[in-house]
Amino acid sequence: MFEDLRDLYQEVIFDHNRNPRNFRVMDNADRKVDGFNPLCGDRLTLFLKMSGDIIEDASFQGSGCAISTASVSLMTEIIKGKTEAEAEQLFEIFHKMTTGKDEEIQLEAVGKLAVLAGVREYPARVKCATLAWHTLDAALKNQQQPVSTE
Repeated sequence: MFEDLRDLYQEVIFDHNRNPRNFRVMDNADRKVDGFNPLCGDRLTLFLKMSGDIIEDASFQGSGCAISTASVSLMTEIIKGKTEAEAEQLFEIFHKMTTGKDEEIQLEAVGKLAVLAGVREYPARVKCATLAWHTLDAALKNQQQPVSTE
């Protein structure tokens, strides 16, 4: 059973890496933040279109490893339609889940993001998975300086 679940999770990560969702420049973005992971070489630019405190649209450009690309692809899908507060809460949960700081995370509560829970077993990969989320955190705070995982 666990093997089947791990295989399914790997397939979701591979699918989002091969066919990233929301991979495009957003010309009318309200917020734009660059993120960089020097350890792995992952680079991304996150674009958000806001309507009040609602994330109306999200997209990204960049290049990175499979985990980084899958993470930002999944993130842009999930945050659309969320309020800034809901997205910030997702960031907190995702960070705890991937760093192993909270063993009691209910994976059902994070939906598709659960596929990245296993990165906590590989400390060098945590920064790959969290780069997009730290970049989102900066965008939600309307910070414009580039984000680095170092």
